[in-house]
Amino acid sequence: MVNEKYKGLEMRKVYGDTMIKLAEKNDKIVVIDCDLSLSMGTKEFYSVYPERAFNVGIQEANACCVAAGLSTLGYVPFVHTLAVFATRRICDQIFLSCSYAGRNVKIIGGDSGICATMNGGTHMAFEDIGVLRSIPDITIVEPTDNAMMAKLLPIIAETYGVFYVRYPRRMTVPVYDDNEEFTIGKAKLLKDGSDITIIASGLTVSESLNAAKMLEADGISARVVDMFTIKPIDREIIIDSALKTGAILTVENHNVIGGLGSAVSEVLSENFPTLLKRMGVNEEFGEVGAQDYLADRYKLTAKYIYEESKNLLKKKAR
Repeated sequence: MVNEKYKGLEMRKVYGDTMIKLAEKNDKIVVIDCDLSLSMGTKEFYSVYPERAFNVGIQEANACCVAAGLSTLGYVPFVHTLAVFATRRICDQIFLSCSYAGRNVKIIGGDSGICATMNGGTHMAFEDIGVLRSIPDITIVEPTDNAMMAKLLPIIAETYGVFYVRYPRRMTVPVYDDNEEFTIGKAKLLKDGSDITIIASGLTVSESLNAAKMLEADGISARVVDMFTIKPIDREIIIDSALKTGAILTVENHNVIGGLGSAVSEVLSENFPTLLKRMGVNEEFGEVGAQDYLADRYKLTAKYIYEESKNLLKKKAR
């Protein structure tokens, strides 16, 4: 049954519980918080492993440098804070102290995009992928649901290098079976199709699946791809989708500049130019609101994905 094991759990709870399990097996795993352990789901980790948990306060840049230092001693540090602070605020430290220095640091950014809800535009990271994607040797992943988060974390912990994980702290729509397996850098083909391909990530994956059902009712065959690894992106499935459907729609909880849509367009332009439409936040700032309202405000729901798919297919027909 899909996600039965994690039913009713917020993703931060799954994240925190999984980190404790990983720490049981690997005594080099440490967590570094910026006064947000309760918000990020790591509070219980402090009770179980107090000697391996550090709260540096509201000093995100310092937290990143502490993590880099611990990495030189053989530790596997996970730095936790909100996505805006994990990217915009500490970009230089990620570049110099982590990536350029070849360290083993995992950066966890909570409440990316509209998931920031009531924290509003100042805390709504629509640019976090774009901020980090151009830095060499960074892996960027966006877990779709609880099952994926639980499966990706052990891989991330065991893989040397700099990772950025953007995730919603609260409830997610279940997409995957509890026993599903994932490979960093390889997308998941959730539904095959021949007329159009919808490539999505994060919370837009479930909405894309719903849109595909709406299209199917109109006799349209939509392929749905979960591109949970933004970097390195799965070039093979992008090119294959272009060959099979001739039209690609990308959907992301991020600015259309610099994120998933940009990455997909780069692959297509260099390998197999294809009709493409990018859906996401169109050069706007965030605002205060409930997630359902914000999803509609920024047109990230199945209804809008369905409409854009139909518009793209009209262009394809011409």
